[in-house]
Amino acid sequence: MSGSAQTLDEVVPDALAGERVDRVVALLADVSRTRAAELIASDAVHVNERVVSARSARLETGDRLVIEVPDDTPEPLVGDPDVAFEVLYEDADILVVDKPAGVVVHPGAGNPHATLCHGLLHRYPEIATVGQEGRPGIVHRLDKGTSGLLVVARSHAAYDPLVAMLSRHEVTREYRTFVWGEVGGPEGEIVAPIGRSQRDPTRMAVTPRGKPATTRYRVEEVFFEPGRTLLTCWLETGRTHQIRVHLTSIGHPVIGDTTYRGAALEGSDLRRPWLHAARVAFAHPVTDEPIEVTSPLPAELVVG
Repeated sequence: MSGSAQTLDEVVPDALAGERVDRVVALLADVSRTRAAELIASDAVHVNERVVSARSARLETGDRLVIEVPDDTPEPLVGDPDVAFEVLYEDADILVVDKPAGVVVHPGAGNPHATLCHGLLHRYPEIATVGQEGRPGIVHRLDKGTSGLLVVARSHAAYDPLVAMLSRHEVTREYRTFVWGEVGGPEGEIVAPIGRSQRDPTRMAVTPRGKPATTRYRVEEVFFEPGRTLLTCWLETGRTHQIRVHLTSIGHPVIGDTTYRGAALEGSDLRRPWLHAARVAFAHPVTDEPIEVTSPLPAELVVG
């Protein structure tokens, strides 16, 4: 990001007295309520020279409200040879990338550099104009802490068909995950809408206000004392943090996923969610030939 910011300095009028601070920030800064909550969470909002910590705080007539609104204009992407990733399949139109855990897929708030996009641009500069600005070739994502397979459009001819195939659920995305608790088998389906958490806008949650989401799973192995279960999961939809949120919602958080109540295994050095995108399968968006790619579990994901 550019790093510059717009400063809004306003005195609260009678008409806004008694309103929640997040609503007033959204009105004055012309941003969504979600973005307003993010600004409050990042200490960018002050009332009477004090940082606002609660977005539900009420304002009074005469309060001085100062809002620092970052300039969200993205910097031009430049290829970065130091971003580590493997390419398990490539042709003139598509790539299937094996992303390591810890690598962010594309630039965003707090992650302006060293993303997978920067690495892709270094190896494949032709993708610079494919897809959305700032997200060259990207048709779906993996969380920073998730390892595994990601399909990338290398050509304009492949981009729109891949996006359409994903929206029609024509791309098989298979994950392996290790969760807390003994999951009843042999298989199941979680159907629950996912949206931003009302309490913490940086997290997702099962909520009636969310978008429809479906995750299927199969029990591979159950471990006892303490209870843990190895699962294979399939995404029918592609919501942010979907597998992690859905599994937590049924009482089986992903091991190591501290964001969603998944504690680490005792004695383990794993410092990320135990979640790996292990297989993708789809019809090639240009040639219609069947494509199937698998990724072995990385060394740090030890089962036992």
